[in-house]
Amino acid sequence: MEAATKQERSRLSADDWELGALDLIAEQGVNALAVEALARRLGVTKGSFYWHFRTREALLKAALERWERDDDRALVAQVDPIPDPRERLRELFRRVAREVQPHRIYAALLKALDHPQVLPLMARVSQRRMDFLALAYRQTGMDRVTALNRARLAYAAYVGFLQLNLTLGLPKLSHEEFDAYVAHVIATLIPS
Repeated sequence: MEAATKQERSRLSADDWELGALDLIAEQGVNALAVEALARRLGVTKGSFYWHFRTREALLKAALERWERDDDRALVAQVDPIPDPRERLRELFRRVAREVQPHRIYAALLKALDHPQVLPLMARVSQRRMDFLALAYRQTGMDRVTALNRARLAYAAYVGFLQLNLTLGLPKLSHEEFDAYVAHVIATLIPS
């Protein structure tokens, strides 16, 4: 029995548990995160969990911190180096449109704003994203107020689409219709 526990411990890292937690949150929401269910999903006993985390809340905290850190890193690595702010915004919108798992996690977290760990996280992530957008809009030549308003509009369109699409299942778009929608958003929200 002890050998099996050691094998599980060496086979799964804290990272594995965090990533598994994020997958579960994306699929079923924050409230579905339970140690026993996640252990079953990962194919180990829940005793393996306790080698890495003291509680479910500790796992949730670590998973959310990972998501926030990876979200920032991905954004900076992918689009920040693009020197032209208009092209940076276009590439951001195109990349965001193609990534599915981060949107599922984000949508699940929007449904859990009453959780004490989720609300501050979502406030930080949303503010950073709007600041990034506002800076890019400022760099296109917009004044501060116009850039802030455009950033809010762009971010509200993103969050609203996620809510419609991932929460309500609307609209039902084919790949071509979705691509046309993304092109429309880019043409509407990014100055020429």
